[in-house]
Amino acid sequence: MADGIDLTASATRLREALLARRFSATDLLEATFARIDALNPRLNAIVTQDRVAARAMAKASDERIASGTARPLEGLPITIKDAFDVAGLPSSGGLPAYRERVPTEDAAAVARLRAAGVVIIGKTNVPVFSGDFQSYNPAHGVTNNPWDETRSPGGSSGGAAVAVATGMSAFELGSDLGSSIRWPAHACGVFGLKTSWGLVSTWGAIPPPPERRTLRNVDLMVAGPITRATEDLDLILPVIAGPRDTALPAPALPQPRRTDAKGLRVALWADDPFAPVDREVADAVREAARRLAEAGAIVDETARPSIRFADAFEIYALLNHAVVAYGLPPKVRARIQAQAARFSPNDLSHQALQARGARMTPGLYQQVSQRRLAQKRQWASFFSRYDVVLCPPAPVAAIPHDHGPDIHARRLIVNGEPRPYLDFLLWAALATGADLPALSAPVMRSREGLPLGVQIIAPFGEDRTAIAVGAMLEELGGRFTPPPLAN
Repeated sequence: MADGIDLTASATRLREALLARRFSATDLLEATFARIDALNPRLNAIVTQDRVAARAMAKASDERIASGTARPLEGLPITIKDAFDVAGLPSSGGLPAYRERVPTEDAAAVARLRAAGVVIIGKTNVPVFSGDFQSYNPAHGVTNNPWDETRSPGGSSGGAAVAVATGMSAFELGSDLGSSIRWPAHACGVFGLKTSWGLVSTWGAIPPPPERRTLRNVDLMVAGPITRATEDLDLILPVIAGPRDTALPAPALPQPRRTDAKGLRVALWADDPFAPVDREVADAVREAARRLAEAGAIVDETARPSIRFADAFEIYALLNHAVVAYGLPPKVRARIQAQAARFSPNDLSHQALQARGARMTPGLYQQVSQRRLAQKRQWASFFSRYDVVLCPPAPVAAIPHDHGPDIHARRLIVNGEPRPYLDFLLWAALATGADLPALSAPVMRSREGLPLGVQIIAPFGEDRTAIAVGAMLEELGGRFTPPPLAN
């Protein structure tokens, strides 16, 4: 609590209090500043602030609320992941070369949030080019996990997840190419929605670098909300959905298939030989399924779409590495591409896929696209029989900081055994490669007291089904709880 305001309440509840005039937008902002001053020096989640501009926005929100003209998100103080352009704020994307870069135009999703009345405080930390699973960079330093400061909050939306978990932001706008929303949400114990591809415009986000932007959304990459409650996802998603041109209407958001667990058709995919998962993470996925089953859901532990995990991962990884390589400096890209000749076309190691993806040719892109289309059809067929898939958001819980310069030399410890660091991409691949919505939702704690979550994959375009299942789990005990630091 700060001055009687519960900063870790849901954004929806904070909005209701603002509209009821229980406190003002200015009061809420000042309480948030006090929270930032108390916690951010230890966590380094927020890397840029403009308090003068934020106070002016809060004052304008108070005037609108008083006149009865409040907009959908009026007066809610938020931070924005530093991958997104925010007019008037330094927007570095974690790159030292862009540290002083100040855009004059908001990213498309930021513009929609601004038009809905949010109060933008500042920017949250990311890895360089949003290209790591930990949030640190030479421009702004290292972000710490609020559950254990010796650990990372994940990446690339790590600063975002920390800001939300600690009440330094009412909610956040994240982006996700390789689980960049889902993994930090899992590591910090909050909700993170990877939206259906194309639902939310990613224009104005890094990657790609600002000078190489395209009007079309980058393959695989999405923007989505990070929140403390599922009700906030339903509040925010209609605001940010839509094309770059904010004058155009947002696409329709279909109603969820079900709003209670009775009869919900659930496929449980808690582990896989191709993508080993730490037992505690797999147990959390199974626990989520058990709770839904107790509430009346029909859980099938053997159901799978007619795809091979290895094939799904290869398709996804080639496209992911192509997207990342597109924005790299030419010398770095050429060095990665030169490695491709060392590897067999059948080699699915992370180094091989990175090199092959970086060398993406029009012919290979066409071949991958055809394979991907076939897998999307298999998923659509699967979702005619099942409503959602429950699977791990990541192979492990929050990891100790590891900033070794060679990303391929880093290791994850899964059930006591070392695994490649880029295994973080494996469970990201299923939803991202097929453009599907996926929600990371908290379930329980590990023996060490770290958050453990579940990934809820839903049919394409049915983001609200993923949210609804997250809400069912929330009712069944999988709620956000503030880290001790934020109490």
